[in-house]
Amino acid sequence: MKRLIIICEGETEQQFCQTLLYPHFYSKGIIISAPKIKQSNGRIVSWKFLKKDIENLLKSDPKSLITTLIDYYGLEARHSFPNWQIAQAKTDVSKRILELENGMKEDIEESSSRRFIPYIQLHEFEGLLFNDINVFSNFFNDEEIVGKEELKNVFIKYENPEMINNHFETAPSNRLKRIIKGYDKTLYGSMLAEYIGLENLRRKAPRFNAWITTLENL
Repeated sequence: MKRLIIICEGETEQQFCQTLLYPHFYSKGIIISAPKIKQSNGRIVSWKFLKKDIENLLKSDPKSLITTLIDYYGLEARHSFPNWQIAQAKTDVSKRILELENGMKEDIEESSSRRFIPYIQLHEFEGLLFNDINVFSNFFNDEEIVGKEELKNVFIKYENPEMINNHFETAPSNRLKRIIKGYDKTLYGSMLAEYIGLENLRRKAPRFNAWITTLENL
């Protein structure tokens, strides 16, 4: 079987990989593992630390394929990702992220970079959870959904949940904390994703779907 390593930003992404992605890819002849970035405390780290993890894994397992699952939300100039300034000059956020991903790949040692598939989630993993408004009423008690009006407005405004935007107040994870009383991203993130199902997640999020499709065809 093929081996795929998905380097995760934090525990939420890690649990998502173990719960949903592992059985999906296993059925396609691919075994995945999902280590966290070593220097991460659940947040993104400087490129030099992530790059070190990527190159160490590429060298230690020369037959494995490596990808990343990190959020665009929270990335800043201080993290020194390749092509940062070029990317920020682009008005289309999808093209901005593609520029960053291209820079990441180009900065990895050429002899092993062909086994590296960089991926940055637009804008944040939690955006994927805004998939179907009925999921919230089915998963949570009515008393837990304290931000019903905000929840409705999100679904009215965003057909593609990946476009839920990148500011502190409006980032998907912070919206969820306001909408759901006692929301814990590590606890609920992968549980909600599992409840929604991988195929439904893919159907609403084109960039995420393209990444999964790429990995399926490695």
